[in-house]
Amino acid sequence: MGRRRWRICALFAAMLIHGAVPARQITFEDISASAGIRFSAENGASPEKRMIETMGSGVGVIDYDHDGRPDLVFVNGGGRPGSPESTHNRLALYRNLGNNKFEDRTVAAHLTGSFDTYGMGVAVADYDNDGRPDLLLTGYPRSVLFHNNGDGTFSDVTASSGVENNGRWATSAGWFDFDHDGLLDLVIANYVDDFSWDDQHFCGDAASGRRAYCHPDVYKGTGVRLYHNQGNGRFQDVTEQAGLKSADGKCLGLVLADFDGDGWPDIFVANDSAMNFFYRNLGNGKFQETGLTSGVGFNEDGQAEAGMGVDAEYLDGETAPDIYVTHLDNELNRLYRNLGKALFRDGTIDAGLGAERSLRSGFGVKFADFNNSGEPQIVVANGHILDNIAVFHPRVAYRELLSLFQEASVGHFQDVSAESGEPFSKPILGRGLATSDLDGDGFIDFVVSQNVGPPLIARNRTMGGNWITLELEGTGKSNRDAIGAEVTLTARGRVQRAQIMGGTSYCSASDLRLHFGLGSARSAERLTIRWPSGRMETYPNVPANQLKHITEGQAGGLAVNFDFNSRDKSSKS
Repeated sequence: MGRRRWRICALFAAMLIHGAVPARQITFEDISASAGIRFSAENGASPEKRMIETMGSGVGVIDYDHDGRPDLVFVNGGGRPGSPESTHNRLALYRNLGNNKFEDRTVAAHLTGSFDTYGMGVAVADYDNDGRPDLLLTGYPRSVLFHNNGDGTFSDVTASSGVENNGRWATSAGWFDFDHDGLLDLVIANYVDDFSWDDQHFCGDAASGRRAYCHPDVYKGTGVRLYHNQGNGRFQDVTEQAGLKSADGKCLGLVLADFDGDGWPDIFVANDSAMNFFYRNLGNGKFQETGLTSGVGFNEDGQAEAGMGVDAEYLDGETAPDIYVTHLDNELNRLYRNLGKALFRDGTIDAGLGAERSLRSGFGVKFADFNNSGEPQIVVANGHILDNIAVFHPRVAYRELLSLFQEASVGHFQDVSAESGEPFSKPILGRGLATSDLDGDGFIDFVVSQNVGPPLIARNRTMGGNWITLELEGTGKSNRDAIGAEVTLTARGRVQRAQIMGGTSYCSASDLRLHFGLGSARSAERLTIRWPSGRMETYPNVPANQLKHITEGQAGGLAVNFDFNSRDKSSKS
């Protein structure tokens, strides 16, 4: 606690010395109707009440045509084989035309078809370092990998890539370079092991024969799969040899980031009604599961919760990212504070995020600095899984409002949803959530997918606040997307940190560009990048209010190398 108090005091001193500006009112506008997006999600609801119908699907940000404008991809569940929805498209691609307008390019991009899967999630990255973002669709019973051809079209390369053998109910997925070979590897989270369209599990009132959706406890657990990029368009399943094999998880959300500062990306997995996983990267191609001992496996009461969405962020000037996990109603969304050395504590109550048991069910979640104040806020997509929940719990609704939390004081958040504009006044069946500056005005927007119905497009209309957005391009030993890069920015003496992370949210993919709010500062005095290769570069005096593209190896300032082997790993083995 001593180090924590020191950080808070130091931050207060910096605010006084450097004239921090009070946080600006955050305001969003719902532009869903005018954006030109006609997609509407389907879940194939059936009398059999199959659990997959409740889960919903995600949304992704992808600049597929490399014109500098973030495009959007939506995932559709559809229905079981033989249902009216079973032949519908599992993906919808919308090209960003500028001026907050989008056009449907699904057919032109060759993304039509059901792909024999019930769509769940999306992950975006340039896995072959050719400068074009590729696309992964997760779902049941298989995942589908699409290669970006560079001419506005995609090709289904699942069969030749080696990821098709996932053969499970896949949910979230993420890209990262776990072994620092310059090629992006893939983690796919899987939900339950024994679900099928011919599911014989009966949940509900047996006497009357009335079915209800089953609790995940009815099903057997499973885990994540790790696919190592071979560099020739193929991936090898290295789950077991990497130490990731598990039959105890019911994985819904994951985040891939360096949580202990050693330069090696770790894996956090949010499990539904089971202990969360924390896989610490040992730096030798292997991981060690430390969910229980690291403090993120269970909440502070020692209980597993319905982990669904997850994100990570550096809060209050700290040197390692904290973790935020969303859960069902009557549970708390949990904030796990990083104490260093990959040890965490449940800081939910201390942060003002758990004053009472929540009446909402959180899915997608993202940290973002929506008002360019230099402090991140938290946005959560909410929506219950049971269409008749009000019958059993009158205070709990099926469609729910979004949530937005802002720091009212150092380390303490307050709910500002009601005063943040129309997107927060419309109950929806929120599931996936992705963030991006869609219109290039320097303020972060967000998109929410629904279990059933059209997406919500929230345009940020907040006024004032300077900013810098970084688009990093790795070369040589770094992957081209620079996933795993860590940036430290100093403006008017105030330090901010960020990583390009894999995964995050729920079944969704956000913009990989890093956005920093600067408040009243007109420049960053110093910008330091630790590339995935270990190369460290420093840029002095970077002007505000620009999207800055930085290519590894072209720094105008100091460049040194980070030693990935400098730390004694004996405590991890």
